Amino acid sequence: MVQPAMTQFLNSVLSQRGPSAVPYSEDTKWLIRQHLVALTTAFPSLEPKTASFTHNDGRSVNLLQADGTIPMTFQGVTYNIPVVIWLMESYPRHPPCVYVNPTRDMIIKRPHPNVNPSGLVSVPYLQNWTYPSSNLVDLILNLSLHFGRDPPLYSQRRPNPNSNPNPNPNPNPNPNPIPHPHPHPSFGNSSSNLSSSSSSSGYPHPHPPSRTYPPSPYPAPASRVQTTEDPSEVFKRNAINKLVEMVHGDVSALRKTREGEMEGLFGLQGVLKQREESLNRGLKEMQEEMEALEQQLQIVLMNTDVLEGWLRDNQGKKMGSLDNPEEAFECVDALSKQMLDCTASDLAIEDTLYALDKALQVGAVPFDQYLRSVRALSREQFFHRATTAKVRAAQLQAQVANMAARNHHYGS
Repeated sequence: MVQPAMTQFLNSVLSQRGPSAVPYSEDTKWLIRQHLVALTTAFPSLEPKTASFTHNDGRSVNLLQADGTIPMTFQGVTYNIPVVIWLMESYPRHPPCVYVNPTRDMIIKRPHPNVNPSGLVSVPYLQNWTYPSSNLVDLILNLSLHFGRDPPLYSQRRPNPNSNPNPNPNPNPNPNPIPHPHPHPSFGNSSSNLSSSSSSSGYPHPHPPSRTYPPSPYPAPASRVQTTEDPSEVFKRNAINKLVEMVHGDVSALRKTREGEMEGLFGLQGVLKQREESLNRGLKEMQEEMEALEQQLQIVLMNTDVLEGWLRDNQGKKMGSLDNPEEAFECVDALSKQMLDCTASDLAIEDTLYALDKALQVGAVPFDQYLRSVRALSREQFFHRATTAKVRAAQLQAQVANMAARNHHYGS
């Protein structure tokens, strides 16, 4: 049953603004509230509160924590392990930080596979934390199973020096034995409270949770009297343990299913990313092609403008008589007239050389005269061709300057 005071406390903390506000992102605060509500509903011995957490670099930050005890079953007996669960700034995208919080008369077992000497807990569930499927309830169930296999804490008490540790009624020949500390399990409730931070604060709790010492890893003395347990209690405890194992198995299966679905979504995300890159490349190519087409369109428009201007300038002019068709053509400038003359002379000389070749083949021209004529015509043809190359270069330079001027005109 969720207490209204606890709900009000979480709503107040997560909605607080300003320098003292908890440093969680706004899009995850609702999920954090749901995790803590589900945790306190399943495990009322854990109490949400806020406290100051100091990082290794000395930076302090106000964080949410769950302080209290979690149950574990060891050798058929249920014990409570005191823990502190810190919800770090990146929670729930990253796992919480879990510490075993022993009282002054409890010590941490060394070595322990899941708890280091400072109390920091490391289990596979924390290492394989997956957002958003992982949660605090499943974490506590997993911790309960791990601690039940190997308890991380045990109580340590010195034996009474007035009592005789030897059950043998015969006196000990050594009258001054050296007493050694010997850890024993404790089956009573501890009234001491755990303190995680001097600035801790939480909602009012009507009854502090019971914090029972876990068992000792050492065997009990031989003189301890074994008590017979009630069969109904044994059956009930075994049924509860079986139910917890079944729930844990179902949760693990569900988690694997969700992880598989998330892997599929991640794969789909990669495919979509590749398609996005392909679309971006195609869009870039289309933009480049559009720019090239726009440049060609500008060239076509400029040529059209030139032709329209020529038509306007020459419309209505006399095309010349049919007897002299060369009069119908006029060169627009001196370079064009020089190009026309040089080209005409080059082609005329080419025709003359062809005629001389035919005459030499039929014997109409002597060979020595053919050579003199070819030499003279070739020299003249070379001169006309060289002049044509120079005129073409000059025309190209003038055309480039004209196109630059037209581009400036269209751009403005």
